[in-house]
Amino acid sequence: MYKPYISVEEYKERGGLIDNAEKYLLSASRHIDTLTFNRIIARGFDNLTEFQQEIVKAVCFDMANFEYENEDLLNSVFQSYSINGVSMQFGNNMNVSVIGGIAVKNDTYNLLMQTGLCYRGLK
Repeated sequence: MYKPYISVEEYKERGGLIDNAEKYLLSASRHIDTLTFNRIIARGFDNLTEFQQEIVKAVCFDMANFEYENEDLLNSVFQSYSINGVSMQFGNNMNVSVIGGIAVKNDTYNLLMQTGLCYRGLK
């Protein structure tokens, strides 16, 4: 059975405020797997270095909060829209990128990259 990279209890200990956090922690963990090309699953979380484990946990926390706070936008079928001269566009910008179909804050992705698990080449 698939488990998120941090438990609901650890999420709450870190200051998480989402009541039904399990859903968002699972989603964030699956998205981390996509961003790391399933390398965590292949190696096993317990086989990561302590540094990598802590970063993956921090990223899971951040991504769960981001996905909760932006759920309506992330689940929208629109890429952009305009009403009476006011427009809004979704996708890459200064703060958020879409990588492999996953919307992620740039600083969160940069943190995950420090693990070495996001390398696009063969490893």
